[in-house]
Amino acid sequence: MNKKEIAEIKKQFDADRCSITKICGCYVNHDKQIKTELEQAFLALPQEEMFKYFNIFKGTLSGTLGKNLINMEFPLDTEEEGGTQEFLMRLRKSALKDMDLVHEFYQKIIDNYNYGENYYIILVHAAYDVPGRARDGMEMDDASDTVYSHILCSICPVNLAKSALCYNEERNSIEERIRDWVVDAPAHGFLFPAFNERTTDIHGLLYYSKNPETLQLEFIDQMLGCGQPLTSKGQKEAFHTIIEETLGDNCDFATVKSIHENLQEIMTENQDSPAPVLFEKNDVKRLLAVSGASDEQLEEFDSCFEESVDEKAVFAAANVVNTRSFDIRTPDVTVKVSPDKTHLIETRVIDGRTCLVIEVSEAVEVNGINIRSFIQDGSD
Repeated sequence: MNKKEIAEIKKQFDADRCSITKICGCYVNHDKQIKTELEQAFLALPQEEMFKYFNIFKGTLSGTLGKNLINMEFPLDTEEEGGTQEFLMRLRKSALKDMDLVHEFYQKIIDNYNYGENYYIILVHAAYDVPGRARDGMEMDDASDTVYSHILCSICPVNLAKSALCYNEERNSIEERIRDWVVDAPAHGFLFPAFNERTTDIHGLLYYSKNPETLQLEFIDQMLGCGQPLTSKGQKEAFHTIIEETLGDNCDFATVKSIHENLQEIMTENQDSPAPVLFEKNDVKRLLAVSGASDEQLEEFDSCFEESVDEKAVFAAANVVNTRSFDIRTPDVTVKVSPDKTHLIETRVIDGRTCLVIEVSEAVEVNGINIRSFIQDGSD
């Protein structure tokens, strides 16, 4: 799914557009025991509650693609009878009317979700009548020819409200506030099936994690069956390892700078695209080739890649390139340069020593003081 498709689904979380047919939920305590459950037609909820749920659902589809939101595909075996995808298909087809299936869903989460505190599982079914679109992109509500039937799961921590003083109007006094258990914003969740090219894609789903470094890998593997994706930090570390190992002892400044510049150019060219820029194995190899890696170095690429990650691993460009600065670090000095100004830095050997040389053509400040000259009076 891309940003436009995600935004289209999020627009349905509104009282005037709502396509949610039913909501189910269960509150799980720290001992993994279900304390209470919810089963109701969504539109029968009080309006105040409905809006709070809308905020939770929007939160489950928020964040950065490739970091907080991850497109996942099901292996073929999960679509067979008894597989994770096949189970989710049955759950969706039931429109949450089969409570035995819903309870089985709850138990699967409880068994595989690693969280030692209280949390609230929310599961909704929706049937979105996808409007057609004219050539100019305008929606035509009367031209719909498909219904996107889907389920959305949100897992929200439930925490005790902070202790505080409050004003009690009845007693006209300042006193300690009653501490309630509050449902927080979702920590994890998923949308199934995926909504790709504005239609149903039963072979994929969209996974959400509030913290991109805590993806709940066991949950993804056992509950969803989509394997264990690399976190954004894991992608960056693996990408750097592949570059370093492939270039070997000849991992020089010029090649690494060229890789950064080429990545930056690709990101700029695709900045208006709703889909994230992704690199598969061959894309990474091609990037190395155009950045100056030799044929001899590229011969090492395949083995370096397979030693670092799965052969089918995909890197999001936003996770492996720093779009804010080009950083050069030594044990004693750190230099940060605007990504589009890397041409101002080069390496030279001066008096037998390797040096970083930075071109200075504009105003320079040192600790907030404007410098007018780098050369002291009387120097050679």
